Amino acid sequence: MGAVTLRGFGWRHAGRRAWAVRGVDLRVELGERVLLLGPSGAGKSTLLAALAGLLPEDSGEQEGTVEIDGLDPRKGRERVGIVFQDPETQLVMARSGDDVAFGLENRGVPAEEIWPRVDEALTRVGFPYHRDRPTAALSGGEQQRLALAGVLALRPGLLLLDEPTANLDPTGAALIRAAVAGALDADTTLILVEHRVAEALPLVDRVVVLEPGGGVRADGPPEAVFGAHGDALAAEGVWVPGRPVPPRHATAPAGDVLLTADRLGLPPRLAAVDLTVRAGEALAVLGPNGAGKSTLALLLGGLLKPGVGRVAATAALAGADARTPPHRWRAPALARRIGSVFQDPEHQFVTNTVFDELALGPRRTGQPEAAVRSTVDALLSRLRLTKLAAANPYTLSGGEARRLSVATALATAPRLLVCDEPTFGQDRRTWLELVDLFAELRDAGHGLVAVTHDAEFVAALADRRLTLDRP
Repeated sequence: MGAVTLRGFGWRHAGRRAWAVRGVDLRVELGERVLLLGPSGAGKSTLLAALAGLLPEDSGEQEGTVEIDGLDPRKGRERVGIVFQDPETQLVMARSGDDVAFGLENRGVPAEEIWPRVDEALTRVGFPYHRDRPTAALSGGEQQRLALAGVLALRPGLLLLDEPTANLDPTGAALIRAAVAGALDADTTLILVEHRVAEALPLVDRVVVLEPGGGVRADGPPEAVFGAHGDALAAEGVWVPGRPVPPRHATAPAGDVLLTADRLGLPPRLAAVDLTVRAGEALAVLGPNGAGKSTLALLLGGLLKPGVGRVAATAALAGADARTPPHRWRAPALARRIGSVFQDPEHQFVTNTVFDELALGPRRTGQPEAAVRSTVDALLSRLRLTKLAAANPYTLSGGEARRLSVATALATAPRLLVCDEPTFGQDRRTWLELVDLFAELRDAGHGLVAVTHDAEFVAALADRRLTLDRP
């Protein structure tokens, strides 16, 4: 079972003026495979949360109705499985196998069936470790595979996937798509949110496009929707297949060396690496999930102490502190020199509003309040966050949260920016704006290090590439 019916459905988060999603009339029949599209902030993730029964009545205001097989989703959660944008939020156990077994145990599955179903699910998603692997030792992409395994093991009638390949390397993404295709029974209903539209199309037979202002913009077979609305959808931010993006390569040679790494590592998470980061250059860090890319970003950002080797800043970056490793700099000095964007945006949010989040860095570095407000207003406008200035950062969509995390790193105008998956969750329009912003920073003499699986981002912006292997 897994038929979906929405009649005039809308949801507004508590404390927000704008509706996250509104005026949605939609019917998804048993066994249909739907790709849900729309610009960042159109309400795709909110709609999936509603279908999963994860919008408590006291957490916002609802219009209209939403039903799964005729029931309020809050009363039929056993029919639905969901994988969130951030898989870490649904991992609850210390060992990987136990995490997949957790849902089965809660559903009362007979004990003799649990471990065979756990092993089957782990195999389907290409999980590279034994079931005893600690969940704390997994990379973001590996966590995503594990979260999907936990959902597949439950064999839901309605499967909801919110960008299931966003943090995966190309091989891992292909494994996930194959796992989804192989896991769907004839009567399993699938609703998928995915920015990698071209790769997702073989999984679906229908495309539904949400209108940011409310309602459904387009609905039908993929070829019909893109044929009739492709140009308009691309202009509004949808990743329509066959629309290449323009390159933004450097306009001048790279400048001064800002940072060097000499046999830098953190066993067992990262094998020893040598690299140089220069002003006026964008360095892309590539490699499979589990290679230590996020660990390298934290080391370069001065947020982790090296296990082996060293990170050294030059006078061009650190001035008189050049002899001191970045992880020993005082927080205001680090914020002025190196900005970091984490893989999980929520890990760097510490205030109650978007405005205060952006103001935090400039205030800590001693800027006058007038300068703080000017900086914040400019970033809000540039990254399309102005209407969300008073919103709680934890109520933002995945794409909005990513833009806010980038903006917080830029607020102190650091000479070096270290980003972990900076384009995650972006529609085509905001993706282009982020690329333009990074290109302008680089061309103005800032250094950029980007950990990414986004091949289009690398092709458009990277001046140099570093590929890591698994340790």
